[in-house]
Amino acid sequence: MTATERRASASLASIFALRMLGLFLVLPVFALEAARYPGGDDPARVGLAMGIYGLTQGLLQIPFGIASDWWGRKPVIISGLVIFALGSFIAAWAPDLDWLVAGRALQGAGAISAAVTALLADSTRDEVRTKAMALVGSSIALMFALSLLVAPLLAASIGLHGLFALTGALALGGIAVVLWWVPPEPVVHVNRPRGSVLEVLKDPALLRLDFGVFVLHAVQLAMWVAIPALLVAAGLDKARHWQVYLPAVLASFLVMGVTLFPLERRGYLRAAFLGAVGLVSVVQLGLLWVVSSSPAPQGLGLLTALLFLFFCGFNVLEATQPSLASRVAPAHARGAALGVYNTLQSLGFFAGGAVGGWITKTHGAAGLFMLCGGLMLAWLLVAWPMRAPGRHAAPVAPAGEALPGRPVKL
Repeated sequence: MTATERRASASLASIFALRMLGLFLVLPVFALEAARYPGGDDPARVGLAMGIYGLTQGLLQIPFGIASDWWGRKPVIISGLVIFALGSFIAAWAPDLDWLVAGRALQGAGAISAAVTALLADSTRDEVRTKAMALVGSSIALMFALSLLVAPLLAASIGLHGLFALTGALALGGIAVVLWWVPPEPVVHVNRPRGSVLEVLKDPALLRLDFGVFVLHAVQLAMWVAIPALLVAAGLDKARHWQVYLPAVLASFLVMGVTLFPLERRGYLRAAFLGAVGLVSVVQLGLLWVVSSSPAPQGLGLLTALLFLFFCGFNVLEATQPSLASRVAPAHARGAALGVYNTLQSLGFFAGGAVGGWITKTHGAAGLFMLCGGLMLAWLLVAWPMRAPGRHAAPVAPAGEALPGRPVKL
């Protein structure tokens, strides 16, 4: 990477990290703490307060992505962070569950993922794009692991109100990063038509990636409906689950670094991508075997190994999918394409939580992992026709200069 690419990657990854840390800190304690609010004795309303973030996020990713094509990435990112911070402070002030729902909905309305990813794509060359996206994915995964460790401690000292106030402060920190650390925004669509949703929905390669990101995040969230109970059954108290998650996540980063990037340089990106989809599929089948065996082999070592393999596949896919989407999309429609991509990601979270909980209730953990395995195998079939994109080593244009856009096809 050039110095500008390193700066862009690190600064934009930190925006994701600051925003996601605030969100992740709330999740492990939300259901228990929200029950203390007036109206918190209704599980359905607590579930609405927890899930409405994903709904408003999914609805607004495309408009924010298109807006970034028209008016630039940075103004849209700053506007989204302001909205997210405002929603966080409303949730921190909320005297009852209805106001908490309103604050969570406004948090989700700050849907900046597409604009941030598009700016990262604008600022990096094709041959280093996957590394840049991997840095973003790694920062998110680290924030998730960190939140599992510190969220219960913070909740005990400052409560849910304090956690939301901290979330708002972290979002304001993200605005400072945009203003003073993120490099000047490259001009990549001078004298070009603006992107449209219809244009990107006609591209089969983008549709394959959209389907994939929906499945991946639906499976990710659905898994965690059952995983904590399996770890408890294996003898690990819920307060110590981070002792499995954190080492698995960190070790998977190491595996990704020594496999994905060398394979991509040697022209084996398609094999790495499909191999990661297959690996996550195998993990689901392994978990199905764990919960279906009689007596169930609930050894902690087996579950730890399966989670390590899951994170290995998941991190590769988290790095390669947005990179591929940004390289397939035409430069003038990159924000729209990543808006659709991030919308499907948010809807995947929503579907994974809703459907995963229902399947577990009606068919047990075996039904859940059977569904997850089936979805992953379906994705493998859909993704199989893909072709690895070519590389374009054109330099990144500085501010005020146009960057040639040469879309590639999968």
